[in-house]
Amino acid sequence: MAVRKILQYGDKRLNSICEKVNKIDRRILNLIDDMMDTLYEGNGIGLAAPQIGILKRVVLIDLGEEEGEPIIIINPKITAQSGREKDFEGCLSYLGYEGEVYRPTKVTVVGINAKGKPVTYNASGLLARAFCHEIDHLDGILYMTKAEEMYELTSE
Repeated sequence: MAVRKILQYGDKRLNSICEKVNKIDRRILNLIDDMMDTLYEGNGIGLAAPQIGILKRVVLIDLGEEEGEPIIIINPKITAQSGREKDFEGCLSYLGYEGEVYRPTKVTVVGINAKGKPVTYNASGLLARAFCHEIDHLDGILYMTKAEEMYELTSE
């Protein structure tokens, strides 16, 4: 469909709480298509709708071929979590930086897929971290506010 501009740190829309999706219509399906194009163009592993200026509760996560199909989840909610670990995170809305963030090691996430069917993910490791990071975006929370340390990435 289309590659959208990814909002960057400082844009107030990134600090907004997103609206629940009540109906999966052509607009939402087009949004998902645009999010896919945008994510792949940006070489990220996850993208939330507010990062492209759409304040809806839609998340896309793609950890690559070894993890299977991309995850598209609408109205995601973390219903259980356990463990805690610190690791590095980056964000397409804050290029050139990464930070050390504590996240749960395991999460259970519920929501609906693009066909409106209920889905549940029991995630651990990087997928759990990605769910937490992207769902935070839906609540207007940026990872930098949770980071213990921030580092500027240098190209050497």
